[in-house]
Amino acid sequence: MADRTFDRLYEEYHQSIYQFIYYMIRDRNVAEELVQDVYIKVLGSYENFDGKSNEKTWLFSIAKHLAIDYIRKENRQKRKWFGTIVSNEKIDTHDPDPLPEEIAVKKAEVQVVYEALGTCSLAHRQVLILRFIQSLSVKETAESLGWSESKVKTTQHRAIQQLRKTLNTDEREEGNLETQSSRRRNRT
Repeated sequence: MADRTFDRLYEEYHQSIYQFIYYMIRDRNVAEELVQDVYIKVLGSYENFDGKSNEKTWLFSIAKHLAIDYIRKENRQKRKWFGTIVSNEKIDTHDPDPLPEEIAVKKAEVQVVYEALGTCSLAHRQVLILRFIQSLSVKETAESLGWSESKVKTTQHRAIQQLRKTLNTDEREEGNLETQSSRRRNRT
């Protein structure tokens, strides 16, 4: 692999790959390490890249596999320590630090959506991140995840429904708290 090719891939996709992994893992240090692992794999296997997909989906596919392997490894460690079986779909890998976009944008709506994204299953989160944060097409998302396009569409539909449900529940809870608070103020 030529240095120019590697540099181009790194410059063009580094931030997107980091964001994808970070949204999956929600730990900055681990995300940085996994991005390095992605590019180590790229260095070792670029000669075998056959061009059936574009470079972007190939990189996201590598990133997805590394993130899932990390989550599975963490899950095994948790089971070892706690002696319980934890579903891969419900792993809590929450990083309390704000997301990069939250710092830059500082909009409450964005923060609420990202928090709701953390409540989604792993499959839902992957699709939502690739489709709406990374702006991949259905076809590119399917290639990155190794899924059929119909599975991506179905998962996306279900993920959006779940996200809406979560967001609506949060809004109702906030509304109830505001109503209770205003009732208390009116009493005094």
